[in-house]
Amino acid sequence: MQLAVTAAALALLWLGMWVSLGHGYWITLLLAVPAAGFMVRLFVIQHDCGHGSLFRARWANDLTGRIIGVFTLTPYDYWRRTHAAHHAGSGNLDRRGNGDITTLTVREYLELSRWGRFAYRFYRHPLVLFGIGPIYLFILKHRLPLDMPLVRSGVWRNLLATNLGIVGLIVGLALLVGPLELLKLHLPIVLLASSAGIWLFYVQHQFPNSYWRRSGAWNFHQAALLGSSYYTLPRLLQWFTANIGLHHIHHLCSRIPNYRLQECLDENPELMRAPRLTLLESLGCARLSLWNEETGRMIGFRDLASTAAQAAQSSLRRDA
Repeated sequence: MQLAVTAAALALLWLGMWVSLGHGYWITLLLAVPAAGFMVRLFVIQHDCGHGSLFRARWANDLTGRIIGVFTLTPYDYWRRTHAAHHAGSGNLDRRGNGDITTLTVREYLELSRWGRFAYRFYRHPLVLFGIGPIYLFILKHRLPLDMPLVRSGVWRNLLATNLGIVGLIVGLALLVGPLELLKLHLPIVLLASSAGIWLFYVQHQFPNSYWRRSGAWNFHQAALLGSSYYTLPRLLQWFTANIGLHHIHHLCSRIPNYRLQECLDENPELMRAPRLTLLESLGCARLSLWNEETGRMIGFRDLASTAAQAAQSSLRRDA
């Protein structure tokens, strides 16, 4: 039912955008907003397939996930592997780099060269993370993810099949509506949906009192409940994002399908004690860039001066 409603709504909005081209492009862009919302919802459904939670049968999850991957520009098998690594080591400072947004500690950042600091600052700039980054990830990197070993032939077969499916879809739609019209119709959806998707993934783990530990002190359940936000979105946005804001429950048990997450929260009120973020509060998280191991909090670049001063004072007190 979720899949049917989401796919049908996306198709109808896409057709509406096509019709609207003759009545003013501003109408087309307005319709692109809910269309992007349904594209995000479609991606979350694919995400559930990757965890084996949408259907009971694995083959049904895999088949559905691979088909959806053509529309979300995301090779299912590659994404599933990197995302599984993210779940296995989320919040572990010694297991960063798999399916994560790159996050450095204050000490690691200060030890970088001037060029290294510039590169990291550029990467963490909101315009790059939520503007250029999503375009690069979904349009370019997902076409040829060189970080995946060639020995994993099944992943590369799915990657090739996904790319061929995308080419076939583009050619078919271009023949139907015209190449320029296709660009005007679909590019706004892709840009909005990819940026929204990266924002959701970002804010689910990058918030002030998040959880990061070294391997010796890292705990899976603490990382799930304390390092994954309880993103309290308005009901409509929660529906469009298929409850992915209840991310602490998802990380605690990824086999719970998205349509059961709210029920799980309602029946287990202790789960409401997880770090909560409202939509307004989450906007402030965009400036967070570094993990301060001394205070156990995420900070922004503008906080570095005060952090260095505090570290110097602590060092003097220890010496005294």
